[in-house]
Amino acid sequence: MVNKDFYTAVEKRRSIYTISKQSPISDGKIQEIIEHAVNHAPSAFNMQSTRVVLLLGVQHDKLWDITTETLRKIVPEAAFSDTKEKMDMFKSGYGSVLFFNDEAIVQHLQKEYSTYAENFPIYADQSTGMLQYIVWTALELEGFGATLQHYNPLIDADVKKEWGIPDSWKLTAQMPFGIPTAPAGEKTFSPIEKRVIVKK
Repeated sequence: MVNKDFYTAVEKRRSIYTISKQSPISDGKIQEIIEHAVNHAPSAFNMQSTRVVLLLGVQHDKLWDITTETLRKIVPEAAFSDTKEKMDMFKSGYGSVLFFNDEAIVQHLQKEYSTYAENFPIYADQSTGMLQYIVWTALELEGFGATLQHYNPLIDADVKKEWGIPDSWKLTAQMPFGIPTAPAGEKTFSPIEKRVIVKK
């Protein structure tokens, strides 16, 4: 792994859209990164409701074929070429990470801790967000580029059918990744003084 300090890793993690079917590390190492992130991402009440499916090779390709065909049914024909180009861009990557929340766990904790019942879906979203960030940053550290996509709930039923996903797992995001073939675009920042307030 490239040795970077935390602040540099945070800064360098960007949305990279143009990626290739190349990997700087083994599939086993990718799996190790995912499993480590899932184990150590924080969660309120230690609920551990996050779930991940790692798709590599032809399984990764299937995801973007499914997404393409789903969108073909709802995107106007005149605009579909741009959509198809975007899906092909994701498909050109090495793999995809699918992120889920297990709603069975969320619902169980809502019953067990009724005072906080309305907050447990929020807690679950917070946890999966942190997991996504950890995975994204870890992949970047290994030399990958990635983006976070949200074609749920449009593709949920087909994804569950294709990979035998439990009914209680709710898809929250998809992360295609691969070796970057072009750098990220320039990033602009809103004035920090409007975004951070410090009181002493």
